[in-house]
Amino acid sequence: MKKKIILVGGGGHCLSCIDVINMENKFEIFGIVDKSPVNIKKYVHLGNDNEIYKKKFKVKNILISIGQITNSKLRKKIYSKLLGLEYNFPTIISPLSYLSKDSQLGDGSIVHHNAIINSFSSIGDNCIINTGSIIEHETKIANHCHISTGSIVNGGVEIGECTFLGSNSAVKQGIKIGKNCVIGAGVFINKNIKDNSIIK
Repeated sequence: MKKKIILVGGGGHCLSCIDVINMENKFEIFGIVDKSPVNIKKYVHLGNDNEIYKKKFKVKNILISIGQITNSKLRKKIYSKLLGLEYNFPTIISPLSYLSKDSQLGDGSIVHHNAIINSFSSIGDNCIINTGSIIEHETKIANHCHISTGSIVNGGVEIGECTFLGSNSAVKQGIKIGKNCVIGAGVFINKNIKDNSIIK
């Protein structure tokens, strides 16, 4: 019997998460928490964030399905608050992706379809490794990061906490990107980036 899971966030990113969860076939979606009514067929709207903070539901498995475009403050805030309430944050991995046995994936992170995470790479907690992205060998990605669709992160790169890489961006091998950075779509990063930088 499959375990039940609650999704927090009912927007567009949630739709992609639902598809990965259903294909992985390890969890059954119990419902979706969102500040607004969710109109996604087959899935129950469980109310806003306060419902899970009150520990109203017996279901203890949670995935934060809020997308991250400009910053990860909301994802990080909710994750940190729920972590103190003894919820479980399973990793969700699409069977269409590749995850090296020598890599590590943190709690509450999701790997979408056709993503590749190569040998001796480490991904932190509550991260999004989105569709078709490539994480090469020995890369270190800290907590609460979003590696967006089609991004390429080459070998030995280090990415700080709460950083976003836009679609089809690429990072040269060995580069260090600080925390709270936003890298725009299609940007090529070939030098180290300081904390809180916005590169378009």
